[in-house]
Amino acid sequence: MNDTMRITYASDFSPASRAAFSQALRLAKATGGELTIVHVLPSPASLFIAGGYVTQDTWDLIEGDLRARAEQEMDALVKEAVDAGVRATPQFVDGCIPAEHDKADILVLGTHGRTGVMKVLLGSVASRVVATATCPVLTVRMPAETRR
Repeated sequence: MNDTMRITYASDFSPASRAAFSQALRLAKATGGELTIVHVLPSPASLFIAGGYVTQDTWDLIEGDLRARAEQEMDALVKEAVDAGVRATPQFVDGCIPAEHDKADILVLGTHGRTGVMKVLLGSVASRVVATATCPVLTVRMPAETRR
């Protein structure tokens, strides 16, 4: 039986998710847990509002650029975790927000802390994850000074 805490930290590499990373590291260090860093790779289609045509070559270039940038950001997070003495594993998920992580004991994610009209217009990924997760979720609100 493995008693190691399995912590999944979800990142979109924004300042809001960055604030949650320090909490995920703190939790992993305190428990001796294993940290999985998850990033959802957006589909290039999400970058286009109008139904314009994009050639396959252009599509592949956009997709390759998105992946390359995500891999750079992920490498930096993994390095920071390892430097802090935390075992970290990167994981990329294509195109959608995973509704559950059966292997996680806890999910850690940041939230922008939007309210009112901005929340209605933009929605809340964190709210959807909290509502659908099969394990506890720690949400970390982005500091006020970062939101300015």
